[in-house]
Amino acid sequence: MPAPARSTACEGDGRRRALKKDFLFVAIFWALLTAVLELVVVPWDPFPLAAAKEAAIVDDAFKLLMVLGIPVFAFVVVAVVYSAVRFRQKGEPTQDGPAIHGPRSVIFTWLAITTALTILVIITPGVTGILELRAHANEPPDLLVQVQGGRWFWRVTYPEYGVSSTRELVLPVDQRVRFEVSAMDVLHSFWIPAFRIKIDAVPGKITTTHATPDTLATYDDDINMRIQCAELCGLGHNLMRLPVRVVTQEEFQAWIADRSPK
Repeated sequence: MPAPARSTACEGDGRRRALKKDFLFVAIFWALLTAVLELVVVPWDPFPLAAAKEAAIVDDAFKLLMVLGIPVFAFVVVAVVYSAVRFRQKGEPTQDGPAIHGPRSVIFTWLAITTALTILVIITPGVTGILELRAHANEPPDLLVQVQGGRWFWRVTYPEYGVSSTRELVLPVDQRVRFEVSAMDVLHSFWIPAFRIKIDAVPGKITTTHATPDTLATYDDDINMRIQCAELCGLGHNLMRLPVRVVTQEEFQAWIADRSPK
């Protein structure tokens, strides 16, 4: 009678040793894949033209999230691939496989790491990034631009100069701009990809956002230099874009002078 008990105990010990070996292999492959991906991502620059100081803040936040997300992504990939190869079933299964009870230390360690990562990204770039973007929100801007969205066009107005345009948005380089955004009819969304700024244009309400262009560029140079509606607003939604041009202060003053009321 004792023989079956010893046999069962031996089988249990064998399964535990095999499970530890599986955990070791997964840990090694995970570390290698994480290292390779980090080496690829850290020097990689996947972003389009960044033509404003705010764009650098957003790009840095996105890059940090990629770096922090790689270990989690790599673990999931390695665990899925290893499980598919190591525990593959030949033919149609006739019964459920045996339950696998991993070490609690592994579960608690994974929970602690992912919780810490979540708290970290909430703090930075979450809270710190928003505070950085809004650091000077209450200070007087160098230039005020009123933006109105309608189906399906944009109108930009420079109230200080009494100038409006529906053909292009012209901004002076290195000047902090406040955009006061509104809508004439339905909900639109004001977005300049090269500046990485976006805010809803709401009928009956004025929303504000800021940008400090720091690169001389035009729509002809890069298609991301445009105002684009980012909210589905009807049949002509895809046509609702306006070229953006960042020029020197002298060119901006000359452009304003050509359009100012005589």
